[in-house]
Amino acid sequence: MSIRTLNSTVLKCLIGAVIIASLAACSLPQRPAITTASWMVAPERAGAPNKPRSDLWLKMGSVSTTPPFDGKSLVYRLGDQRYEKDFYNTYSALPNEMIGSATRQWMNQAQIFAMTVGQGNSFFPYYTLQASVDEFYGDYRVRPEAVVSVEFFLTVTSGSKSNPVIGTNRYTKRIPLKDN
Repeated sequence: MSIRTLNSTVLKCLIGAVIIASLAACSLPQRPAITTASWMVAPERAGAPNKPRSDLWLKMGSVSTTPPFDGKSLVYRLGDQRYEKDFYNTYSALPNEMIGSATRQWMNQAQIFAMTVGQGNSFFPYYTLQASVDEFYGDYRVRPEAVVSVEFFLTVTSGSKSNPVIGTNRYTKRIPLKDN
């Protein structure tokens, strides 16, 4: 074996060792793993039940959520046209599922109808309540506040009406956030 071949072999081994050491150093953890948090939106009804209540049933229909608020990530508004999703703080369920469930529970506690059933039930109630969530974010433009805007549509399921929509109401709430 010549010195030239020996030097070439040693050089290849040295380069290989440097590459392996570099890759191993890159894979070493530099900081602890980032922890994530999961949140649930569960508003509670504080008012007294309604009296007298109707003997009719209400079905909680579909709840649609407009993008970018339709995912599990919390959304922050940082400018007039700038929103940011937080992938480390997420909701336990999709916003439309949480709002639909909370609305159904609220309606049952209010006792406006004999019963409010979920969308998955096969009952045929006289009324259906649907919702559209247009805003669902933390607004950090001036002072931190939570923003929720929901429009509800009450419809009658009777086929005899030409326009099944009985009424619509939009509710918007802004609540100042503390410790943010």
